[in-house]
Amino acid sequence: MPANDACRQQNMSWKIIPLPEQAPATSGMADLPGVRLWYSDTGGDGPTVVLSHAHSGSADFWGYQQPVLTKAGYRVITYSRRGHGKSERGNETDFGFADVDLHNLVVTFLGVDKFHLVGVAAGGGIAIDYALSHPERLISLTIASSLIAVIDPEYVKLLSNLHRKDLTRNIPNYYIELSASYRAGNPAGTTEWIELEKLAVPGNIQHSGMISQRHTNKITWKAVESIKVPTLLMTGDADSYVPPSLLRLQASHMKHAEVLIISEAGHAPNWEQPEAFNAALLQFLRKKLNV
Repeated sequence: MPANDACRQQNMSWKIIPLPEQAPATSGMADLPGVRLWYSDTGGDGPTVVLSHAHSGSADFWGYQQPVLTKAGYRVITYSRRGHGKSERGNETDFGFADVDLHNLVVTFLGVDKFHLVGVAAGGGIAIDYALSHPERLISLTIASSLIAVIDPEYVKLLSNLHRKDLTRNIPNYYIELSASYRAGNPAGTTEWIELEKLAVPGNIQHSGMISQRHTNKITWKAVESIKVPTLLMTGDADSYVPPSLLRLQASHMKHAEVLIISEAGHAPNWEQPEAFNAALLQFLRKKLNV
């Protein structure tokens, strides 16, 4: 098959969405207690949406969401946690609490009173922690492809059986996080994701050097069940970390939550299927605030 015919066939098999131009924003380093974190803030008078990235990511992984949410009338804040992207690591003997850093940045430094919080993967666990610490600050909670950091023994055992580190430690991270359908359909997007990951977390994501911050709260199923903030739970149907069955288990402990499974997406649905992710998120946000 001629090369140009092969390209046309590939484009028919996957809708490739280029990264859109980012909305104008103020960005820089926020001087917080014990650390300086990089952030971006589009400003404006609309409701605020704060985006919390995955363990393998940084603020740069929200490129498909920032301009879309801004165009829809929202003030969008992205940031990189300690040791990610351009943010500093802080005290090497005590990395502190991620939900405290989030509060110090959004509420204290940027002066936001209430906001929508969106977390993907590890960012979702931080979002749960924040919802337990400061429910009065949240308009809504969106959690995508997250293990949500629950520590109940049966859940931890389930995860250890699902995620066999002895089998995956030598597999490249992109191969685990991005679905096979996305990797086959969008090789250029896969390469871009890999390059962003290298910038987000220097070195091998699955080995030493990564920062793991503590949670303020003891995140048990009982604690999760106490969350009353309007919630949207999402995952990809090909997510090897949070398969649909695991999302349904989470939803059984958050009976007020809306649930969505995104087709042909893995552990990064906001990157792999941005149109579906954005449409679901915007519909949810507008429903909660009529905006």
